[in-house]
Amino acid sequence: MLDTPKSALFHHYMGISRLLAGQLEFNAIIQAVATEVTHIIPHDHLDVCIKQLDDKYHIAYESGLASAWSKQPPALLTGSPIRSVLSGEVDYLLSGDACADPRFHFKGAFSSPIIELNLHSRLHVPMKVHGDIIGALSCSSHQSNAYSMEDVTNARAVADLLAPYFYAIRAAEQAKRSAIEEARANAREEGLRLGALQLTEALEAERQRIGMDLHDQTLADLTRLARRIERMSYTTDLSGEMLEPVVRSLQHCMQDLREIIEEAKPSILQLFGVVQAIETYVDRSVRDSGYIINWSVADDTDGLVETLDKTVAISLFRIVQEAINNAIRHAQPEAIAVTLSIVNGGLRVKISDDGTGGGENGSVGGHGISNMKTRARLISARFEIGRNDQAKGTCITVFLPKDVFDGRKEL
Repeated sequence: MLDTPKSALFHHYMGISRLLAGQLEFNAIIQAVATEVTHIIPHDHLDVCIKQLDDKYHIAYESGLASAWSKQPPALLTGSPIRSVLSGEVDYLLSGDACADPRFHFKGAFSSPIIELNLHSRLHVPMKVHGDIIGALSCSSHQSNAYSMEDVTNARAVADLLAPYFYAIRAAEQAKRSAIEEARANAREEGLRLGALQLTEALEAERQRIGMDLHDQTLADLTRLARRIERMSYTTDLSGEMLEPVVRSLQHCMQDLREIIEEAKPSILQLFGVVQAIETYVDRSVRDSGYIINWSVADDTDGLVETLDKTVAISLFRIVQEAINNAIRHAQPEAIAVTLSIVNGGLRVKISDDGTGGGENGSVGGHGISNMKTRARLISARFEIGRNDQAKGTCITVFLPKDVFDGRKEL
């Protein structure tokens, strides 16, 4: 302890008050007052632990020696070496050799910085506002038995000066976080509402297309077959040669129906999985186009893509489907590549081509991009479209973040 006259202590307390004025951030406060606190309580390490509003977590702000305490995200109070102070179990903690003091080294305690920084003497007092403990002020020294009860009294005075400022800043930061979260939630809600509306419109257009296909194609074919069979019913002698075109027409009609059903519900996705469905669709689309297009589908997820929730898997498949359609119909590519990979714990799907398109402003038709964006939004995925790495053609990227991807179905 220092043998400091009361008048000098008062001067340093006033200095702390002046330094606090205008500070709006936790670290800035602790750095600003550290020197004045040294004149009152000599220390090699100074930190303030602030409790989160839920009273379950806390975070540390340090001056002088840096430790893992301030580098960690909010940590559980139950693992704090000074949990007895933060919980109000004791009025203060005073130790002459914290490196060996069992009060700091209980099971589950995050006390390793005490040993690593050689913090022998430790002094801890609570910071209170309106009688509630909002945190703790801690001073530590390399020297053993450096602090006395007089230092505890002085530390309480410093803590009383700091507490209202930390309380106000904590409240301001919480209000800011709440406002940001509310804005994000409102944006997500509005985005989902608009996305659902757009998807409803797209589904209605799809239903109309299916209806027209059934009317103009399948129903017309069946009508012709019915008339042919009706005429044949008046023939007394039916031969296999006469029935063969009817059978072929029926087979053709059934194939058309299968294609319409497949467009409405990708059964191959349920039967063989995401990657196989994409490969089959790309292969069929390229063959049906009549163009010579080199294509590839690469799964670098080690099979994790197959663990996706069914709804998410269908949405991703539809996005790939739309991207392939756009490339083949509008960009005249020589190559198309689909790559599925894990990036930062999330799923990334890239569809690139070397066609005449140039990103979102390139050659695409209809509402394809809008539909892809909507589907991505509704599964909380990030959608990007631009030129591919070779600056020719288009690259579409869909990224499903880790928190969404981790919500996949159980294996």
